Amino acid sequence: MTLAAIQRSGASHPEGGAMVLQESPVAVSETLSTAAVTAPDLFAVAIEQFDIAADVLGLDDDMRKILRYCQRELTVNFPVEMDDGSVEVFTGHRVQHNTGPGPTKGGIRYHQDVTLAEVKALAMWMTWKCAVVGLPYGGAKGGVQVNPKLLSQNELQNLTRRYTTEIQPFIGPNQDIPAPDVNTNPQIMAWIMDTYSMNVGYSVPGVTTGKPIVLGGSEGRSEATGRGCVFAIENAANVMGLDLAQSRTVVQGFGNAGSVAARLMTELDSKVVAVSDSRGGIYNPNGLNLTAVSAHKARTGTVLGYSEAENVTNEEILVLPTEILIPAALENQITAENAGRIQARLIAEAANGPTTPEADAIIYDRGIFVLPDIFANAGGVTVSYFEWVQALQAFPWTERQVNERLRQIMDKAFDAVYGTATKYSVHMRTAALVRAIDRVAEFTRLRGIYP
Repeated sequence: MTLAAIQRSGASHPEGGAMVLQESPVAVSETLSTAAVTAPDLFAVAIEQFDIAADVLGLDDDMRKILRYCQRELTVNFPVEMDDGSVEVFTGHRVQHNTGPGPTKGGIRYHQDVTLAEVKALAMWMTWKCAVVGLPYGGAKGGVQVNPKLLSQNELQNLTRRYTTEIQPFIGPNQDIPAPDVNTNPQIMAWIMDTYSMNVGYSVPGVTTGKPIVLGGSEGRSEATGRGCVFAIENAANVMGLDLAQSRTVVQGFGNAGSVAARLMTELDSKVVAVSDSRGGIYNPNGLNLTAVSAHKARTGTVLGYSEAENVTNEEILVLPTEILIPAALENQITAENAGRIQARLIAEAANGPTTPEADAIIYDRGIFVLPDIFANAGGVTVSYFEWVQALQAFPWTERQVNERLRQIMDKAFDAVYGTATKYSVHMRTAALVRAIDRVAEFTRLRGIYP
């Protein structure tokens, strides 16, 4: 069976290279993954994925030509003065895939394995993610080839401000709005916002999202990815007839998205039996005390060694007995090698790209319900949209308002994607892509080609 045939029958996800597992960063929200991908050409995978969904839609050749390309690609090489007085030159990218729906939106990542192909693929996927949940954004992405763990705070600030200045012609509150991603956070968004504002001569809080609240960030932003994922799980449980109060949950990745999702699942009376971070996981079939686990991790730097559970590997955690599995770590975790041993009835992808196309086919054939990443982890970019709206209006919302509006959007998007899956008799992942591509194609048709 070819990859195309596999994906038409329900598998339509990118395949990344092998990498070391780590938990999701603080602001994983707008990431279509939680670590840099080392695949030789991830954009080629994104194009294949697009073509498969376009086949389902019967998209005409002219529209395919337009949507298969990224509109703008910027690569910059810029010097940074280090603490010892030496100068290092770093390479960065900012890519805008499609501006048809509105300004482009997408995170900036700092990682030594960043490539232009990766950034292009992530920009395309951001277009589809925004379209799935109905946001008035096209997709963008940025990245710098750097290991930020090797930089001092001063060097990190110097790099951020110089990179911002280099890409400034590309970004703006009505043009392209960056956000946190792998190894970037609210502080870095504050530096970007300040640099942009200083260069134009007045304060522009809407140029980034994911900022500190005192600088115009949004209430509820830090929990948005995990919360949106749990809203998606509630919707799926309803159509599956799955009683969450009688269900066990396993979470791979105990960073921002994973820890929030785990906590919210316990509030729905689901028993969280296993969690993991970059070093490994812990398992207690009777359920974990997440408050104690978080305290242990804060004290030791890892969930490993928690006294009320046994240690397991990040490979083992995926195949533990459970009803709900939440991959919230890296790409390429569920593969053809372990897909046949997964015991969950429902997989909710809080991370991006956790499932390879080959694994997708196996999971689909086994009848496991999958909430795909471009829907399940769209809570982050949705609340980023809320933050942008608040910045433009200079009128903040309460956390309750943010969470209520997030639920409304996630509920509506689930109904639309599930309806598309039923209409075309395809996997939820393919359905999400079909809905997204159809929406962006409609924008493109209505706007036309100028000049």
